[in-house]
Amino acid sequence: MDHLQRIKQEFARQAAGFATSAALTERAPIQRIIDATGADPTKLALDLACGPGIVTAELAAVAREVVALDLTPEMLAKARERCAKANLQNVTFREGSATKLPFPESHFDVVVTRAAIHHFQEPGSVLGEAMRVMRKGAILVVADVVSAELAEKSALQNAIEILRDPSHVRMYPASELASLVQGSGLTIEKQETWDQPRAFEEWAGIVADPERINPLRTIVQALARAGEDAGMGLSADGGAIVFFHRWHLIVARKP
Repeated sequence: MDHLQRIKQEFARQAAGFATSAALTERAPIQRIIDATGADPTKLALDLACGPGIVTAELAAVAREVVALDLTPEMLAKARERCAKANLQNVTFREGSATKLPFPESHFDVVVTRAAIHHFQEPGSVLGEAMRVMRKGAILVVADVVSAELAEKSALQNAIEILRDPSHVRMYPASELASLVQGSGLTIEKQETWDQPRAFEEWAGIVADPERINPLRTIVQALARAGEDAGMGLSADGGAIVFFHRWHLIVARKP
């Protein structure tokens, strides 16, 4: 299956769970992203791979206008619902791929992408496209889950993620994510990292596929019992499997 088709298939399945996930809608991390954009009523912003519009809606509350772009129609439908419920009139929704953005050069003041880089087969090309559509002096905010810097731990965590969701390509260590952003020609101005606790059942439930999750549960339980944290604090807390996602936020400017 083509990778873009796989993404569309997976996120059509995940749209409802993603839109209502307590971890993904948690206010504080979203506010970090919005604050990092510097968006105000003069700014035109792009939410790249917007998903169910969680960031889109918050960004639209402060920016002049927001364009929400995603590959998956079901995700865009959720984004429309969210923005309509908030009575936001300054959002335009576009279906399209991050690998070939349907916008002219030097168009946006702000570009945001959250929880998306690890799904791209060629993240450097996506970041290059983001830079192309940014105006001189515009801000890019990348917020994504990252893996451990140790290669063995990173490989194990990524294997677990791929078993859960085969549209996952690779969570990068924070240092590599920063290198990707710098490699696109942008100047990094700020970086932040934080850990978000996750419960296996909530995280696994988003993909809505018991046939996939049941064997994965067995694997992570065995890893936890063996004392393997997979670089993400994996453990069995009173029988419940818990871990953390490490988030890394990068603020970069187009020279």
